[in-house]
Amino acid sequence: MTSAGLFTILDTVDSTNNYAMQQAQDGLAKQGSAWFANEQTAGKGQRGKSWAGEKGKNIAMSVVLVPGQLKITSHFHLSAMVALACFEFLKQYAGDEMKIKWPNDLFWRDRKAGGILIENKLYGKAWKWAVVGIGININQEGFNKDLANAISLKQITGKNFNTIALAKELHGLLMKKLADAYTPDKIMQQYNQHLYKINESVTLRKAGVKFDTVIKEVSAQGRLITVDAIEREFDFGEVEWVL
Repeated sequence: MTSAGLFTILDTVDSTNNYAMQQAQDGLAKQGSAWFANEQTAGKGQRGKSWAGEKGKNIAMSVVLVPGQLKITSHFHLSAMVALACFEFLKQYAGDEMKIKWPNDLFWRDRKAGGILIENKLYGKAWKWAVVGIGININQEGFNKDLANAISLKQITGKNFNTIALAKELHGLLMKKLADAYTPDKIMQQYNQHLYKINESVTLRKAGVKFDTVIKEVSAQGRLITVDAIEREFDFGEVEWVL
């Protein structure tokens, strides 16, 4: 393990989110503390899914953020801010075809370049901290068959990258953008501006039933709003994308 300021490099860990959460619980984390791992043996994805990657070829990083005056009811503003920071970081290298897929995946065309998992710690009604886990495919060129739509920055650009240098760059951008979480109108306007498939017809699945609908926007509460014969709203986990 090596450490420089707020940024710590781990060789191998089960999950950077688990590690960061334990550090925060032990009082060893502060605003912006980040842990980057060359390898995760039990990386976490959304809804209990795993996040697997080849050693040394990707960004696997967790950052502890202190929400401050943000209320837990505004949790999606923090999520949107993180997604935008990751989007802006990737767009520098991958170009204008990068998008944010609701709620917080990073897509290039119709392929997933990265994802975000945020785990919150509450004391009563107080939002103590948020552990922000970020996984971005950087130099990996082969993926498991269950990750058929995955893509890496190398596959997009044809170039090799220094994963640690990129992780430090992303960490700096994330910290710089943190203040935007306190300006919900601004953050949601930017988020929807770069939303994957906005104003396009998509196929979603709810309770095993597929249906076609048009993506309209994401609300300040993080609900996906679509329109077809009627306007619909969906919470995260209520529908699945059919890609």
